[in-house]
Amino acid sequence: MSILDYILEKTEQYIAQMPKTERKRYGQFFTSKETAQFMAGLFTLDTVGPIVSILDPGSGSGILAASLIERLQKREEIKEIQLVCYENDKNILTLLYKNLEYIRKNSIIPVKYEVRERNYISSQKLEYNAMLGAASSQTKFDYIIGNPPYMKISKDAPEALALPDVCYGAPNLYFLFASMSVFNLKKNGEIVYIIPRSWTSGAYFKKFRQKFLNSCVIDHIHLFATRDKVFESEQVLQETMIFHACKKNSEQKFITITTTKNNSDFSNITKINVPYDLVINKNDDFVYLITNSKEIKTLEHIRRFTATLPDIGLKMKTGLTVDFRNRSALRDCPEEHAVPLFYANHIKNGGVEFPIGREKEYIVTKQAGLLQKNTNYLFVKRFTSKEEHRRLQCGVYISKNFPKFKKISTQNKINFICGAKELSEYVIYGLYVLFNSSLYDCYYRILNGSTQVNSTEINAMPVPFLPVIEEMGKKLLREKDMSESSCDKILEEYI
Repeated sequence: MSILDYILEKTEQYIAQMPKTERKRYGQFFTSKETAQFMAGLFTLDTVGPIVSILDPGSGSGILAASLIERLQKREEIKEIQLVCYENDKNILTLLYKNLEYIRKNSIIPVKYEVRERNYISSQKLEYNAMLGAASSQTKFDYIIGNPPYMKISKDAPEALALPDVCYGAPNLYFLFASMSVFNLKKNGEIVYIIPRSWTSGAYFKKFRQKFLNSCVIDHIHLFATRDKVFESEQVLQETMIFHACKKNSEQKFITITTTKNNSDFSNITKINVPYDLVINKNDDFVYLITNSKEIKTLEHIRRFTATLPDIGLKMKTGLTVDFRNRSALRDCPEEHAVPLFYANHIKNGGVEFPIGREKEYIVTKQAGLLQKNTNYLFVKRFTSKEEHRRLQCGVYISKNFPKFKKISTQNKINFICGAKELSEYVIYGLYVLFNSSLYDCYYRILNGSTQVNSTEINAMPVPFLPVIEEMGKKLLREKDMSESSCDKILEEYI
């Protein structure tokens, strides 16, 4: 039996007797054999020497450490492996020690291991923030391989306070682990992590992206086409990715991006080499997860536009009313002082229909923060299902169609685009051309793998200047065809 097979067998026994609810408290989900071997295989091992140091943070039962050590067995130049595992879940520590002892006894190369039974993040707070002075010596590692816990924590949790330079809002443990691992990595050292792909865009992860991308060069990203097949035995729904990066500042021309359907078949793999600056955009600090030549063309086309919505005096905002927090103000039928409350299902066939006979589609309130001017908007749904044809689904809202109201409200499950002053109908229809086109829908799917349309990301997207958007709107009104193909045809004239 191989080292890895032994560790996996013992892990399966642990999973069988430990309730998932208990493991979920720690965000603990185990890596499959195939994924572990794939991750270990991503290391280039270019800087391997006689003594190799490995870090497995949040090591669980030691699956990832075992996979990498097993790969190193054929390297004759390695005379010793020094392994450090962080794990503070008392439920699994006994198993981890037994597994590491098995590795030590069965490795061809001598292995020295250490288990640090403490919090991986908070225990290194002083070193990370340089609070110990120049005299402090911090161990750095050649190779780091990790499957960190996936769990949101409060902004004042010890882990969040330990890494203030990468935290914004309520963070997730997984990117704090990745941040600390970059800190623990030697210059020219290599890191391989399996983590959610949510860090690649959005305001919550911006500080992390900036620090990570300025410290490391990513040369391989692996994506899973099906989100429920990554931790299949655990029944986890998560958009997940694997990355390999090196801690260096040298120029990188290309990134390899691979894709498989699940975590158990890496033989049927698609591969594409993408220019580095198409994937890593330092202007907006996003990471674009491209998987085919069509998506490369999409990015190249859209980046010909050099403005953003805020640059041209526009902005996407999130709907104002959280309906379940304002139940007493909601009404089923119109009454004195009631104004329309627009929901996602009011967006239909490229327009906005109201009323539609649904419950709670009026609101009576004096709270200024729940009301907005009845002016022209482009409404965009915030949430769609994974299976839907389009991620960007929008509707033109023209104020003159609702002349009875000076004010309206929008539920927070839609977004709306507005300007500092009233936007012309031409501009609104021109925005519709952009957001209803297949090009922009494809662009947003590359940028964000979730089903949520995020206003921060939309406001950072490249768009044409306002006169061009107006021209597009005029053409759409002349065509009188609100279809995706009609929008595509108009947009093609400007790219």
